[in-house]
Amino acid sequence: MMYGEQQLTINSNDSKCTMRRFAGPEADEFFILCAPARAAAGDVAGQTRSLYRGLHQALAAAGGGVRHVVHETIFFRDIGRDLAAFRRVRTEVLGELSCRVCRPASTCIEQPPLDPRARVEIAALAVIPRQRAQKFGRTVWSAPTCGCAASARFAARVVRLGAQEYLYAGNIFGSDGSAFDEAFGMLLAAEQLLRAQGLSFGEVVRTWIHLRDIDRDYAEFNRARREFFRRSGISLRPASTGIGGAPFAGRHNFSMSLYAIKSPAPLEVGVMTTPTLNEAWTYGADFSRGLKVVEANKVALYVSGTASVDEEGHTAHVGDFERQVERMIINVEALLTAQNASLRDLVSAVTYVKHAGDAPRLRDILRHHGVEGFPNAIVNAAVCRANLLCEMEAVAALPRQ
Repeated sequence: MMYGEQQLTINSNDSKCTMRRFAGPEADEFFILCAPARAAAGDVAGQTRSLYRGLHQALAAAGGGVRHVVHETIFFRDIGRDLAAFRRVRTEVLGELSCRVCRPASTCIEQPPLDPRARVEIAALAVIPRQRAQKFGRTVWSAPTCGCAASARFAARVVRLGAQEYLYAGNIFGSDGSAFDEAFGMLLAAEQLLRAQGLSFGEVVRTWIHLRDIDRDYAEFNRARREFFRRSGISLRPASTGIGGAPFAGRHNFSMSLYAIKSPAPLEVGVMTTPTLNEAWTYGADFSRGLKVVEANKVALYVSGTASVDEEGHTAHVGDFERQVERMIINVEALLTAQNASLRDLVSAVTYVKHAGDAPRLRDILRHHGVEGFPNAIVNAAVCRANLLCEMEAVAALPRQ
């Protein structure tokens, strides 16, 4: 099979891994969500061990292993309490699986999973090239950009498929200072990492911004991003998610993850739009609603964090959770439809819900619209406006023509 998708769920006594496979001409790509099984309880150490073993088992069934993971997002219930134990056990398990030197780009963030027994969940992207002997990836390290020990250096992952190179990076931090200064410094640190790999920020197609106090700091972050883009001459605004979440470095209020593409030929990128949404930059948020990117292995549709926003940029259905979910889905589906895609083409998503008690209604509505059957991490997080109750980001994959 050269092109296609396949859904696989692997259950054990301790974990459940849901995996969507996309088969392209250069590689198999696996979008995976691993969560503790509903019957599982216990501390973060036991859950971490079971999740990574479940992740390895899921990939082994496809002829790979955890060495093929290029990026992972770890959702913590209490990052201050659990991060050290998570890291220790993760290193132990990867060593047992002969993958101690495998260092995917990692985003560690406090966004509690909605199962109250889950201390941690993992969303991962793995890439298994068709030429198994091909050395297609490498780990690179950032230069220190901050004086604190927790965030002094971080790993990024560079992957080559065909003639293109892809850089994944997580948990980029700025320096101390005001909200504006820290956010601007975070963007400068990202630019420094990109330049070291022969890239520029203009080649970034996707960003994730996590803000410890989004109600307080989102406006200053937007001001810093706009100024950075102006100084850097950025005209193509990346797809992006700006969302509440506590970074692991306690002295920092922001962290950034990103995805950039280096292509010898001009990269085919299109801005995704829909009549149901205005452009975010018209109200000061410099990101695209989504980007269509022709990659070596697929045509990717990166849908930015999308909420219940109307054609004029206003919050729709203030105070009505169910109607906000409906409008969120309308907006996501409209962005896909404009690119000749549908909800059935989704390979991964993250859905953020402001109030954990709304999760059952959220799941019912998603199921009613067929937004299921693929890895969709549902976590508790504050959204960029106080009156927004939910948000979804997503990735759809289409075969290259």
